[in-house]
Amino acid sequence: MADRVGPAAHAVEVFARFRVALGFMCGVAVFWLAAPTWSSILAGLPVAAAGEGLRIWAAGHLNKSLEVTRSGPYRFVAHPLYLGSSIIGAGLAIGSRSAAVAAIIAVYLAITLTAAIKSEEAFLRRIFTDAYEEYRHIGVVDRERRFSVSRAMENREYRAVAGAAVALLLLAWAGCSSRRARPLPGPVVGHGMPAPGLPVMQQWPAWPRRQRASADLMRSRRRRAFA
Repeated sequence: MADRVGPAAHAVEVFARFRVALGFMCGVAVFWLAAPTWSSILAGLPVAAAGEGLRIWAAGHLNKSLEVTRSGPYRFVAHPLYLGSSIIGAGLAIGSRSAAVAAIIAVYLAITLTAAIKSEEAFLRRIFTDAYEEYRHIGVVDRERRFSVSRAMENREYRAVAGAAVALLLLAWAGCSSRRARPLPGPVVGHGMPAPGLPVMQQWPAWPRRQRASADLMRSRRRRAFA
């Protein structure tokens, strides 16, 4: 018993306590490696929104450290907040369009949320021994309590909403930045091949005549639209 409350328990406590700080550090790597497109962001957005929706639902029922919450999504899953965070992570991984980012998010969530769950369950078993055992093993739930916006605000779920929104905006910014950073085409020689000699970024862009005419047509249409 002494071994179980030694280094392993201390590591669990550290990961649970500092998971937000670790998340910021992982976030730097995530946005450095991400290669999002508008299609990938639009695919990941509803997944992340579903995860945040689950978190809001749970936060509107949770009385943290005061009871064993058994209503709302807690009727179906013991840790809906952490499940919601995992779904948000999946949405961000889809939006990033990067296997490396998906791996970082998966490892981060697996380590930190496992630590948080262990720490939380140890606390609940210590403080609400009988009530927690009834909830986990017998399935005693509360079907009467209703969702409360004020309770969700007390649990500061607005911070998670803001965090998810900022993450998606950063992905959008990364996608726009990567599109702007693409090199311009060099002078066309022969059958559309870049001219030899200078690197592509140092060459003047030269569009084929048909593309230039199409661009001029689009510009004239925009001028007429705003005239």
